[in-house]
Formats: sequence, structure tokens, C-alpha cells
Amino acid sequence: MHIEFHGAAGEVTGSCHLITVAGQRVLLDCGMVQGGRLSEARNAMPFPFDPAAIDAVVLSHAHIDHSGRIPFLVKSGFKGPVYTQKASRDLCRIMLKDSAYLNEKEAEWENRKRERKGLKLIEPFYTVQDAQAAMGQFKGIDYGVKKKIAPGITLRLSDAGHILGSAIVELWLEENGVRRKLVFSGDLGTPDKPILRDPSFIESADFVLMESTYGDRLHRSGEETYREVVEIVRQAEKARGNILIPAFAVGRTQRLLYEFAKHYSDWNLNRWQIFLDSPMAIEATAVYTKHTELYDAESRQLWQQNKQHPLLPNLHLSRTANQSMQLNKISSGAIIIAGSGMCTGGRIKHHLKHNVWRKHCHVVIVGFQAQGTLGRQLIDGAKHIRLWGETLRVKAKIHTVGGLSAHADQAGLVDWYGHFKNRPPLTLVHGEPRSIQVLAERIWKELGVRAHEARPGEMIDLLEPRKSI
Repeated sequence: MHIEFHGAAGEVTGSCHLITVAGQRVLLDCGMVQGGRLSEARNAMPFPFDPAAIDAVVLSHAHIDHSGRIPFLVKSGFKGPVYTQKASRDLCRIMLKDSAYLNEKEAEWENRKRERKGLKLIEPFYTVQDAQAAMGQFKGIDYGVKKKIAPGITLRLSDAGHILGSAIVELWLEENGVRRKLVFSGDLGTPDKPILRDPSFIESADFVLMESTYGDRLHRSGEETYREVVEIVRQAEKARGNILIPAFAVGRTQRLLYEFAKHYSDWNLNRWQIFLDSPMAIEATAVYTKHTELYDAESRQLWQQNKQHPLLPNLHLSRTANQSMQLNKISSGAIIIAGSGMCTGGRIKHHLKHNVWRKHCHVVIVGFQAQGTLGRQLIDGAKHIRLWGETLRVKAKIHTVGGLSAHADQAGLVDWYGHFKNRPPLTLVHGEPRSIQVLAERIWKELGVRAHEARPGEMIDLLEPRKSI
């Protein structure tokens, strides 16, 4: 009975953990690595295990860094079920198709260059057809339902409050009469935030696997975030510029639209034209409207009001490429929400090309930016960036609004783990080294528990969970 770490160990993306018990092999998440070109090249590499030997996948939520390699797993021989919350299944249908489409386009662009050079052509590491085939293996389940998914393995999902359908995973494991309970946090949300319910607390476990994305920092309070956004909008209006918001299509975009609707008058948003320039985000928003049973009480009430009259009368949905290109002609008065959230691809790169060199433009970063991404370069103060071979001077004002994050901060992570009454052994994943170190120090200081940092390829015996083998 053991767990192996094959992703998001000492880094934030590429979540992938393999559990072996009673001859059964269950994968927790199967996500893509995000970052620079060298990091992302790892996504097409063979798995460090036999995909055909995996009995089941348990998916914590739909974000690509947790789900994005599932079609590749299926293409490589995996034939078992993928268990996830029902809303996550609906979101994956959108997100994996989009990911596959991007894979196909990238392979097409690369092959144009290779053909001119007389080099061997490449294939996308999975296609839209592969993604559609993988969706046939998804099994949606509700929160709170115990389900036996393999001999000796029982699963229950609880609300993680991160994005729609995000789950905390509880696994009851049994081998030769010995029982262990493993809890995987998935990505945890923040309490008292709109749309989704607060993350669930679990009281007992024999082994805990917890994310640590923001383990080294505290988010600003709601009131501080409110004042920060008001000031950004005021500055941009005074400068007569545009506001660009790189946002993840699932979770962050819907949170932004909610906040814009709630504070429409307070933030003087009637003076702006708001563009949601992301076909995937538009589709994901439709999934959010389908699953209002997962909302908190306040958000359900706001949604009911939205059925009576539109809460954002100046919101424009930009679906086609031509509609997106038209936005490049606007130099003032536009708030443009577009993907990708880390500026590694998508339409936001085109908007940066047309705006980042303008001193009256404001770029608002509202999510985590992994090492090696264009978004990380911007928040680290890059004076120049390169887009499609062209060097652009960064004159726009760059803002980081951490209070809109969908991830729990250091205090939230410590509080979540602190609800385990028996203080079970804790291993930290899904965090950069500094984040993990700082979080581990606080957990030791406040709770007296020595947290362990997962290492790539490491195996931990769950019968003696403090012992690596």
C-alpha cells in the first residue's frame, strides 16, 4: 500500500499521484505541466508507469493542470473509469476539447516550419477525437456519496470550494485486513467568497496530501481588494486606457463577472464596455448556470435576479476570431477578459501585443502565474516581452490583485489541515519550493506537525506513511 508522486511535486502544475493497494492502481489527477516551452514539452513524454495497468482515475477538478493529460492517458492504453464530480465532468468536456484543439494547432504550426526545413513532421500528443473518446470513460458522482471504485478502495468527494465541481478526495483503502484513510485536498478555495460554498472540513485521516500554492502568503481582505479594484478602474478611466484581465476560463472568469455585477454601480462600470473574449469561458459560464445547486445562498439569489434582467448590460460576448480582432481597434474604455490565465496562449497575447506598450493601459493579474510563463514575467517587472518574434516594451501598468484568487492562502491552508483532530502525517504538493517551506514552518510552529515535501518519483509507504521507500 503506497503512493507515488509523478507531478506537482515541488512545482504547481502537472498534478499526478499514483496509489497502489491490494493489487489495484488508482491515479489521483492526470494534469498537464504549464510554464515555459521546456516545461510543457514534458506533457508529450511517456508516463513513468503503464497506463494500461491503471484501474481508475480520480479527478479532483477540471482545471487543465489536473485533468489535461487524461486523453493522452487513454490514448496510451488506459481503459478504466474516470471518477469526478458531475459539474467537473461537464467542464472537462469543454476544457479537454479546447486543449486538444490547441495541441492540433501547435503541431500544425510546427510542421509548417519543419516542412520548409525538410524535417520529420510531428503529431499532436492528443487530438480532439482523442479528447472526445476519453470523455466516454468519465463517471460523474455527487458530493457526499461513498462509492466503491475498486476492490479495497472506496471513494467520497466533498466540496473544495475552488471552482465549480472541485473536490476534496477521501479514499478508504484496505489490504490484507489493514485499513487506511487517505485524504487529498485537491485545490482548496477560500472561505466567504462568492458563488461557491466554503471548502469542506474533514476531521480524520491516516495520511493527508495537501496543496500549497499560496503557502507563503496571505491574500488581501475583501475590503482591501474592493478598494484596490476601485483605484485601478479610476486610474484607467483617468488615463483613457483599456484594462486587460488575463483570466482562467473556468472559475476566475465567472468570479470576475459576479464581482462586476455585484459592484456595477460602486465601480462605475457603466462607463465601460466589458468584453468576455473567450469562447471556452463563454461555454464554461453556461455550465456554471446549469449547476446553480452548487452555489452559496447569496449567489443563487443573484442568479435569480439575473433571470429577470441582465446584471451586466454592457457585457459583450466575443466568440469568433473576427470579433476578437475588432477589439484591437479600441484604444480606450474597454475591459477585456481573455485567456489564457497565465498569458501562455489564447487571445490575451494578441491584446497584449496591441496594448502592453501603451502607458495608459492597465493589465490586471488575478491568478497564479507559474514560473516560465509570460504572466510571471509581467508581475516580476519585465521591461520587455517577446510575442511572435517581436520585442515589445512594457509601458502598461501591471497590477496583481491577489484577493480574487480561487486558492486558499497560507492561513486558509493551515486552518483546513488544523480541522483534522488526529493530526495525521501531512505531505505537501502543488507548490513551489519556497511556498512549501514557508507553509511547513508555520504548520510546525502552530500545530506541531512536521510536513513532508513530496519529491518527483518518490514513493511513500501508507502503512508507515512517514517512511519513503
